[in-house]
Amino acid sequence: MAKKGNRIQVILECTEHKDSGLAGTSRYITTKNKKNTPDRIEIKKFNPILKRMTVHKEIK
Repeated sequence: MAKKGNRIQVILECTEHKDSGLAGTSRYITTKNKKNTPDRIEIKKFNPILKRMTVHKEIK
């Protein structure tokens, strides 16, 4: 029986969008290696609603 891999799917959500008060959310789905990066990820990604690059943090 095969072992489970180290890669897991994570959801990244915009932090600035929640504070702006606009409707909707900006979320991205990506994968990470849980052995190499055990803490939560913070990446700058494009937010189409705010039309600029913003910080997206891993949720859940």
